[in-house]
Amino acid sequence: MRIAVGAVGEGGVLRPVADDGTPAGPAEPVADLVAAIARREAMASRPGGARGDAAGDDVASRRGGDVPARPGGDAPERPGPTRGDAASPPAGIRWVWPSTAGLYPRLLRAGVRVARCHDLELTETLLLGHAGRFGEPRSVAAALARLRGDPVPEDPVAAGDLPTLFDEGPSDDIDAVVAVHAEQQRRVAETGLRMLAAAESAGALAAAEMGHDGLPWRADVHDALLTGLMGPRPAPGLRPRELQRLADLIGEALGRRINPDSPSQIVKAFAQAGVQISSTRSHVLRQVEHPAARLLLEYKELARLYVAHGWSWADTWVRDGRFRPEYVVGGVVSGRWATNGGGALQIPKVLRRAVVADPGWRLVVADAAQLEPRVLAALAGDQAFAAAAGENDLYSALAGVFGGARDKAKIALLSAMYGGTSGEAPQLLAVMRRRFPAAYDYVEAAARAGEAGRVVRSRLGRTCPPPSPEWRDLAVQDGGGSAVRSRGRFTRNFVVQASAADWALVLLAALRRRLTALGSGGTAPRLVFFQHDEVIVHAPRELAEAVITAIRDSAAEARRLVFGDTPVRFPMEAVAVECYADAK
Repeated sequence: MRIAVGAVGEGGVLRPVADDGTPAGPAEPVADLVAAIARREAMASRPGGARGDAAGDDVASRRGGDVPARPGGDAPERPGPTRGDAASPPAGIRWVWPSTAGLYPRLLRAGVRVARCHDLELTETLLLGHAGRFGEPRSVAAALARLRGDPVPEDPVAAGDLPTLFDEGPSDDIDAVVAVHAEQQRRVAETGLRMLAAAESAGALAAAEMGHDGLPWRADVHDALLTGLMGPRPAPGLRPRELQRLADLIGEALGRRINPDSPSQIVKAFAQAGVQISSTRSHVLRQVEHPAARLLLEYKELARLYVAHGWSWADTWVRDGRFRPEYVVGGVVSGRWATNGGGALQIPKVLRRAVVADPGWRLVVADAAQLEPRVLAALAGDQAFAAAAGENDLYSALAGVFGGARDKAKIALLSAMYGGTSGEAPQLLAVMRRRFPAAYDYVEAAARAGEAGRVVRSRLGRTCPPPSPEWRDLAVQDGGGSAVRSRGRFTRNFVVQASAADWALVLLAALRRRLTALGSGGTAPRLVFFQHDEVIVHAPRELAEAVITAIRDSAAEARRLVFGDTPVRFPMEAVAVECYADAK
């Protein structure tokens, strides 16, 4: 059952719609939208409640009958993902609304959680991308204007912003929501993006919930860690004591007082000391034989921590013992997430001591081992490569092919996926081409498509941006030079990285569903962190083992749904700890 939602102030309008988007009942005005959604969600979750899609968050449903194509091509390779199994969730409502990021935080603040939704803005972004129309407005008002052939308005909120209240205007009109949803359902079926659209919408629910629940964070431990590294918190406008000490030592080593935060001053000071450097990047400084270079590297590392995750960061992002990031679903073209500030996707190892479970709870930390090479094995259908990817350590399983050296197997695979050509890469790639031709040809086909100016797609259909007019002009002038090769490297990696993001999204949706089945309310295990291929669940101690099982089962389900019948394994190494730093 699907219910379209139009929000107006504290109230709104609800209207049931069929799976194809056609109205299935009259519109119903409600004075309290949150209460109305809560009431219907509770009724639907009871035995015998409203019937929904057969599989969790719809990601376990078949992708509209389509089959994946070779990168940049149209010919099918093999059967697509299969339907879910007994792990499918209870039936329920799929809420159809313009923006999960816009409306769902209101529900969460009121203690209301929903099982599934269809996010019109995220789905519109996927559909526009599939059509090669990146960057066009994605709001309901814009989608409706395109549908009617009217002038398309700009989005009222810049991409990546996360409003806390639903904007009033055409995007809240229930008739617009219903019309845009119906058109999207037609295009989703036509393009085969059903699973991807459902996974993206499920991801939006998880993102809002993680921002609401927050990652347990000990502010006192954070302060102690910073103080131990830098000294006490400085007064505004001053550097921490250790940073100032390093700045003074850098000045002494270079024979003049400089600002270590000014690249131009550093380059000039080194030149006056008889050392020519092209930039102040760390990899450049590591090659410099001068005492100031080592000091600068120390300074840069501490300064980065101070700016990105220092005391001011904690003041902004840590509240009530929780780090509460704002995730941006699909914030990267490959489908990976971004954050709207806060740096949730790059918590420094030195600060992981501050991530501590509540008393009586545990952090279940899990990440996928060697995800992208395994994704390539599953995509390419290379039998020998896939057999090796059925082992826990893919690189060790392949070591025999590369003279018994695990590190050479790793270099070969990374070079294949990222277009590496330096050092031993050419010789190792020649071995890979000979021993694993299907895997090698898969990424080569993607690279050639990119170099020719074509687009490539992920396993579930996420599309890379087409080349810009400026690129096409440069490619003609360059005659197959650096611009062409650069795009080839991009598309080569896109098919793997974006397909890995597909798998991770489906994993997230499946895990979210399983965690809901383990409990509800204040003792329920909660997803509190997600980073590309890593998840953290905050769970009562007695449920930690059940959560570990849920993570592993979700990884296996994501493998089946995204890649079908494949011998490739996607192991999720999971451990229950009190402190994040103890997980690795």
